[in-house]
Amino acid sequence: MPTYMIERDIPGADKLSASELSEISAKSNAAVAGLGEPYTWITSYVAGDKFYCVHEAESAETIRKHAHDGGFPINSVTEVAAVIGPSTARGS
Repeated sequence: MPTYMIERDIPGADKLSASELSEISAKSNAAVAGLGEPYTWITSYVAGDKFYCVHEAESAETIRKHAHDGGFPINSVTEVAAVIGPSTARGS
Protein backbone atom coordinates (compact mmCIF):
# COMPACT_ATOMS: atom_id res chain seq x y z
CA MET A 1 0.00 0.00 0.00
CA PRO A 2 1.43 3.43 -0.87
CA THR A 3 2.70 5.71 1.90
CA TYR A 4 1.88 9.42 1.88
CA MET A 5 3.25 12.51 3.61
CA ILE A 6 0.50 14.96 4.53
CA GLU A 7 1.10 18.57 5.49
CA ARG A 8 -1.58 20.38 7.49
CA ASP A 9 -1.49 24.06 8.45
CA ILE A 10 -2.87 24.34 11.98
CA PRO A 11 -2.02 27.71 13.58
CA GLY A 12 -0.72 27.18 17.11
CA ALA A 13 -0.32 23.43 16.59
CA ASP A 14 2.78 23.34 18.79
CA LYS A 15 0.80 24.92 21.62
CA LEU A 16 -1.98 22.31 21.67
CA SER A 17 -2.40 20.57 25.02
CA ALA A 18 -2.11 16.82 25.52
CA SER A 19 -5.90 16.73 25.88
CA GLU A 20 -6.41 18.58 22.58
CA LEU A 21 -3.97 16.26 20.81
CA SER A 22 -5.83 13.28 22.27
CA GLU A 23 -9.12 14.64 20.89
CA ILE A 24 -7.57 15.12 17.45
CA SER A 25 -6.23 11.56 17.57
CA ALA A 26 -9.65 10.20 18.49
CA LYS A 27 -11.24 12.10 15.56
CA SER A 28 -8.63 10.68 13.21
CA ASN A 29 -9.17 7.14 14.49
CA ALA A 30 -12.93 7.50 14.02
CA ALA A 31 -12.44 8.81 10.47
CA VAL A 32 -10.15 5.86 9.68
CA ALA A 33 -12.72 3.40 11.05
CA GLY A 34 -15.45 4.98 8.96
CA LEU A 35 -13.58 4.75 5.65
CA GLY A 36 -14.43 1.11 5.09
CA GLU A 37 -11.20 0.46 3.22
CA PRO A 38 -7.57 -0.26 4.11
CA TYR A 39 -5.95 2.75 5.75
CA THR A 40 -3.18 3.07 8.32
CA TRP A 41 -2.22 6.20 10.22
CA ILE A 42 1.44 5.61 10.98
CA THR A 43 2.47 8.76 12.86
CA SER A 44 2.21 12.54 12.96
CA TYR A 45 4.73 15.18 13.89
CA VAL A 46 3.65 18.51 15.39
CA ALA A 47 6.07 21.33 14.58
CA GLY A 48 5.33 25.03 14.71
CA ASP A 49 2.03 25.72 12.98
CA LYS A 50 1.94 22.41 11.14
CA PHE A 51 1.19 18.75 11.42
CA TYR A 52 3.25 16.42 9.23
CA CYS A 53 1.49 13.08 8.99
CA VAL A 54 2.49 9.73 7.55
CA HIS A 55 -0.38 7.52 6.39
CA GLU A 56 -0.79 4.46 4.19
CA ALA A 57 -3.75 4.31 1.81
CA GLU A 58 -4.63 3.06 -1.64
CA SER A 59 -4.76 6.59 -3.08
CA ALA A 60 -4.32 10.29 -2.38
CA GLU A 61 -8.10 10.59 -2.79
CA THR A 62 -8.56 8.28 0.20
CA ILE A 63 -6.20 10.51 2.19
CA ARG A 64 -8.36 13.52 1.27
CA LYS A 65 -11.54 11.65 2.26
CA HIS A 66 -10.04 10.90 5.69
CA ALA A 67 -9.20 14.60 6.12
CA HIS A 68 -12.70 15.65 5.06
CA ASP A 69 -14.42 13.10 7.31
CA GLY A 70 -12.22 14.08 10.28
CA GLY A 71 -12.58 17.81 9.66
CA PHE A 72 -8.82 18.24 9.20
CA PRO A 73 -7.14 20.76 6.89
CA ILE A 74 -4.96 19.29 4.19
CA ASN A 75 -2.43 21.47 2.42
CA SER A 76 -0.51 18.84 0.52
CA VAL A 77 -0.45 15.09 -0.04
CA THR A 78 2.70 13.56 -1.52
CA GLU A 79 3.36 9.90 -2.17
CA VAL A 80 6.61 8.73 -0.59
CA ALA A 81 9.07 7.52 -3.23
CA ALA A 82 11.72 6.12 -0.87
CA VAL A 83 12.67 5.99 2.78
CA ILE A 84 16.31 6.56 3.70
CA GLY A 85 18.31 6.89 6.88
CA PRO A 86 21.84 6.44 8.19
CA SER A 87 21.88 2.74 7.27
CA THR A 88 21.12 3.59 3.62
CA ALA A 89 24.78 4.62 3.23
CA ARG A 90 25.83 1.04 4.00
CA GLY A 91 23.83 -0.33 1.03
CA SER A 92 21.71 -3.41 1.07
